[in-house]
Amino acid sequence: MAPIFDFETVRLDEKKERLLILDQTRLPGKVCYISLKTQEQIIDAISTLKVRGAPAIGITAAFALYLGMKPFIGLSFEAFYKHFKEVSTPLAKSRPTAVNLFWAIDRIEQVILRNRKAAIVDILEAMRAEACRIKEEDKIMCRDIGIHGISLLKPGWGILTHCNAGHLAASWYGTALSPIYTGQEMGYHFRVFADETRPLLQGARLTAFELQYAGVDTTLICDNMASVVMGKGLVQAVLTGCDRVACNGDTANKIGTNTLAILAKHYGIPFYTCAPSSTIDASCKTGENIVIEERSPEEITEKWYRKRMAPENIKVFNPAFDITHHSLITAFITEKGIVYPPFDFTREENDKK
Repeated sequence: MAPIFDFETVRLDEKKERLLILDQTRLPGKVCYISLKTQEQIIDAISTLKVRGAPAIGITAAFALYLGMKPFIGLSFEAFYKHFKEVSTPLAKSRPTAVNLFWAIDRIEQVILRNRKAAIVDILEAMRAEACRIKEEDKIMCRDIGIHGISLLKPGWGILTHCNAGHLAASWYGTALSPIYTGQEMGYHFRVFADETRPLLQGARLTAFELQYAGVDTTLICDNMASVVMGKGLVQAVLTGCDRVACNGDTANKIGTNTLAILAKHYGIPFYTCAPSSTIDASCKTGENIVIEERSPEEITEKWYRKRMAPENIKVFNPAFDITHHSLITAFITEKGIVYPPFDFTREENDKK
C-alpha cells in the first residue's frame, strides 16, 4: 500500500534525543512540528491535544518512557525501576480514557521486567526497540483494518465519520479512515461526510484537512446536520474509531458518537466501529466502568471565538467522550477481522466471525 501522506504524526529523533510531533492544534492553517525533550513537554502535548488519537498517544507514550529513562543509565535495576514508576505515573494521567496510553506503558514496563538481569544500557535499548515495534505494528494494524473494512463497503457509497481517526491519529491510515483510503486506492470514489465534532472541531480541522489532502471527495457538516444527510439517503455507512472497548462491546469515543449510533439505528444504516485490538480493555466489563475525561469549560465558551460567546459564570458540562451501547454497533472492524454480535471480548479470536 503506497503512502498517500508525506508527513508523520510522531517521530523519534534519536540523535537529538527528542520527539518530533506534528502540532495538531495548528492545523489546518499550518503544518509544523514541535520538538519535545522533557516529560513535562510530552505530557503537556498529550493533554493539550498537540498529539492525539489513541494509537498516536500510545506511540508517543512509548517513546516518552524511553527518553525519560535515559538519564538514569548509571543506576541499579531497583533504582531504575523506581524512577520508571515515577516517570510513567504522571504520563498515565495525561488522558485517562484512551486505553492505548496504558497499554503502551504496560508493554514498556514488561520489557523492563523481562530484562531485569541485564545491564541498564541493554534495558534502554530494549525499551527503544519495543517503542519502535509499537509504531511499526500500528502501521500494519492500520493497513489491515482498511483491508477488512473495505469488504463491507461498496463503490460510490456515502460514508459519515466523526472526530478524527485517520493518519493524524496514528502512524499510517488510521482506523476509521483506513477503509476510506483503501477505497481511494482501489477507485471506489467514496463520498465522505465529516462531522465538525464540537467542541474541539477535530472533524473540521483535522479529518477535513487530511481527506482533502488525500484527494477524497469530502463534505464538512455540523454535528447536528447528521440526521439530515442520513434522512436524504446520502449516507450508506457510518465509520468511527474508539478510544476504549469494554468486554461486552460498549465503546468510549469522542463526544457525539453515541448520537450518531442512535441516528444510524433509526435510519437503518450500518454503524461500524474501527478498533485495533489494543483498545480492548479486558479489565472493563461494560461501558459503565469507563472513566470519562472532562475538559475545560473554555473549550465551549470561548476557545474558537474572538470574544467569549457564553454568559460569564454559566455552568458548563464538557465530557470529552460518550459511551455507545453495544446494541447500536453493527460490527467491529479490527486488524484481525470483523467481529459481529454478540460481542464478548473476554474471549480472543473466538469472537471473529
